[in-house]
Amino acid sequence: MFNSIEDVKQALAGQQYIASDEIATVLFLAHRLGKPVLAEGPAGVGKTELGKAWAAARQQVLIRMQCYEGLDETKALYEWEYAKQMLYTQLLRDKLSQVLADAASLGEAADRLAREEDVFFSERFLLARPLLAAIRSEQPVVLLIDEIDRTDPEFEAFLLEVLSDFQVSIPELGTLQARHVPGVLLTSNNTRELSEALKRRCLYLFIDYPSAEAELRIVRLKAPDLAPKLARDAVALVQRLRELDLKKRPSVSETLDWARALVMLNAASLDKATVDNTLTVLLKHEADIQRARRALASGRLSGSGSEGRDKPGTIYRGLN
Repeated sequence: MFNSIEDVKQALAGQQYIASDEIATVLFLAHRLGKPVLAEGPAGVGKTELGKAWAAARQQVLIRMQCYEGLDETKALYEWEYAKQMLYTQLLRDKLSQVLADAASLGEAADRLAREEDVFFSERFLLARPLLAAIRSEQPVVLLIDEIDRTDPEFEAFLLEVLSDFQVSIPELGTLQARHVPGVLLTSNNTRELSEALKRRCLYLFIDYPSAEAELRIVRLKAPDLAPKLARDAVALVQRLRELDLKKRPSVSETLDWARALVMLNAASLDKATVDNTLTVLLKHEADIQRARRALASGRLSGSGSEGRDKPGTIYRGLN
């Protein structure tokens, strides 16, 4: 499907995802080598969106597994539909009576019943969770394992069999091989260190906050109704905010939320009232908001680029 790195970039661009050369190269290699990709980086820089865009670019279904603390293999892999098994037991009661009717002893009846266990422990009664659904899919899919760093190390160890051999072991059924090797993307917000064993099985990709130029391209793509100059000024201010000592720096997704908010408000410029009233779209902690307002009032965030850093008022008017 993809014969070059440029093919990958163009396919992602067709899904409105602007990929760097590094991102396109890693995805191209992962596609050709059949390797999972581990994408690490700050929250909100587009790791999950990359998974969605990659699935769409490959014209494949996306199966997403959202990770969280306490996630175990039962919730990620499969569970038996006991209610359905009980229903079938009731429906097949007469048949079971016939099978066991001429049993000479309770032991013989139990042996005959044991030989029928495969009827009730088969894929017919298996409720597939994301991992098993990706492995047993009739068509190739993309498996997004989102925020793997939220899980416990024990769950990582469980994933090793899946990521190494693309197979899972179910006691009642044995080992199930993947019908098609899925494209796998794992994301991590770096809240904890992942195991070396997991990293060895993946191609590594670090996605950081974009440069001002790249972020402006994203804003223009995702919020095309924002005036060009206002888009430049908004991106410049977000870039300045990320230089502050904040508890949570504004993400790309929050930049886009802010850009769309400015469009909705029919903002003509980043004047003091507009910035003050919409700052909470970018920042989600009161201490960060107060710190940003002090920096704005002092002029430390002024300037629409490196050449304007010491020129208060070039981004927003009326703050000084």
